[in-house]
Amino acid sequence: MGILTPKISDITDEGLSLSGDLTGDELGLTDADVSIRGTMSVGLELRPIERSIYVTGVVEGTAGRQCVRCLKEFDEQVAFSLRVVYEREVKSTGPIGKRDGARKKKAAASPTTEEEEPNDDLYYFTGDHLDLAPMLREQVILASPMHPLCATDCRGLCARCGYDLNGGSCLCGEEPSGGPFDVLRTMKEKLRDVGRR
Repeated sequence: MGILTPKISDITDEGLSLSGDLTGDELGLTDADVSIRGTMSVGLELRPIERSIYVTGVVEGTAGRQCVRCLKEFDEQVAFSLRVVYEREVKSTGPIGKRDGARKKKAAASPTTEEEEPNDDLYYFTGDHLDLAPMLREQVILASPMHPLCATDCRGLCARCGYDLNGGSCLCGEEPSGGPFDVLRTMKEKLRDVGRR
């Protein structure tokens, strides 16, 4: 039994604990998604509740990022918890057709913890195994920052010469005070002066 494809019959009423180290390739991640350095440590707890399987756990590792301000590559620690629900996919007999085995719906409520956490992500499974890789891949991507910064005070690059301002000031000197609306400000001031006369 692999950590990514547990058998449904192995998930007893007491639950099933899974843990291991997984590479980005095993999770189906590409460098365009998230660049994983080494492996990700994954610890999961699977519990059957009624007809659903609740999966909770923690994912930790290191990801390579590119700073959006200075464009430097840097490593960042990744650590997040996850909470998802799997339900058996019901085969459709209507004209809509069959859905993908790992398709996800938004917001499924846990019957036992509805007040605490009403927004568990819902995934579907078919057959006698769960396929956890697509879910883990998606959760790693969702945990990534939209605008990664190498440091909160990163000064970025000079807009004129492209020099990394984290290493000090560039030779461009002070930024010109003018902006795209300076012409309009000048016209407004001239009109105001004309109105005073």
